[in-house]
Amino acid sequence: MNNYNILVVDDDKEITEAIEIYLLNEGYKVFVAYDGMEALATIRKEDIHLVIMDIMMPNLNGTRATMEIRKEKEIPIIMLSAKSEDSDIILGLNLGADDYLTKPFNPLELIARVNSQIRRYTRFSSLNSLNNNDNIITVGALELDKESKSVTVDNKEVKLTPLEFKILSLLMSNLGRVFSIEEIYERVWNEAPYNVDTVTVHIRRIREKIEVDPRNPQYLKVVWGIGYKVDKK
Repeated sequence: MNNYNILVVDDDKEITEAIEIYLLNEGYKVFVAYDGMEALATIRKEDIHLVIMDIMMPNLNGTRATMEIRKEKEIPIIMLSAKSEDSDIILGLNLGADDYLTKPFNPLELIARVNSQIRRYTRFSSLNSLNNNDNIITVGALELDKESKSVTVDNKEVKLTPLEFKILSLLMSNLGRVFSIEEIYERVWNEAPYNVDTVTVHIRRIREKIEVDPRNPQYLKVVWGIGYKVDKK
């Protein structure tokens, strides 16, 4: 039995029951909610480590619930969608989801993604850095503190998700170096790239948070045909 709590949110009870069985077999403790409002209430009451969130639900749908969760928590969110359109998937990632699966899905693939997200989340949360000035990287008005896992622009805190922080930390720790999308995925997700489009979405979200004009970025720049970098000032 592990110590991780998973919240499954779906208005289809057959789906929640099936997912719950697989999660219990992996040793997770499972909480269930049938709409976004129930999900928020559970997250505020229980110590949840990961959320599996359906998009189409009554009362409060999965996209709006994800937005509310992101105001309070940085826990991993895996979205489930009956739609396979790119716009639906990109919307979920833009709102703060870390991964997604389209229905119908293989339960074993879902469990593999849950395990992977839990490993990344716990590894990120347990990072211990030496307390020295090397933990603080400054580029112009942009400052990243590896120890406190914080980012500021013009001394104003910018809230990044764990994955967004890891991407920005990778680029700022290697100023001037260009990383391909595949390399960013391998370094941040710690696995062979299989869904590199999510890197582009995360990059866009980071730019929206740290750049005055995301379309004309001052910090996080693209090198066309190669990848991304943060330049020295």
